[in-house]
Amino acid sequence: MDDIANDISSTIGKRIHTERTLRDWSLAELADRSGVSKAMLSTIERGMTSPTATLLVRIAAAFGMTLSTLIARAELQGGGLLREADQPVWRDPDTGYIRRHLSPASDMPLELIKVHLPAGARVSLPAASYAFIKQQIWLISGQLEFTEGEQVHRLAPGDCLALGAPSDCTFHAPEADADYLVALVRG
Repeated sequence: MDDIANDISSTIGKRIHTERTLRDWSLAELADRSGVSKAMLSTIERGMTSPTATLLVRIAAAFGMTLSTLIARAELQGGGLLREADQPVWRDPDTGYIRRHLSPASDMPLELIKVHLPAGARVSLPAASYAFIKQQIWLISGQLEFTEGEQVHRLAPGDCLALGAPSDCTFHAPEADADYLVALVRG
């Protein structure tokens, strides 16, 4: 897993550099737009650190894309079949959150992501990360407390939640590991 995490961190860093270059932005401009320091952006672009989910969401939002789109652009090469061994896996170094991108690259607006959230872990994402997508969360195992704005949803295995309008959200596995599927549609 560590080699995969290091490989994807390097690939994500290269993709961020590519996205920034395509827009003809300096590091300072991306820093201003994302709220991530120039020093951290430089370290990420060089693949010298594994960025957290929170940082990647802020960077993706600055580019006008979702975290899923940024990671997909970094890792997926196209084709109708994406074998399990080739599915990009990313681990948040702060929380141990593990994200597996299941969908092959395509023009289809649907993406499937499988997430493993360790017991006690909490991942908070700003409303901006939901601005371009609609999502549903299906809990496979464990327990998940999902806070959407002011509302807390307590999910049990088999429960499926459709997210509402973009708002700040927090995923929390209160007592046991949580495994869940996120289905998102770019809009």
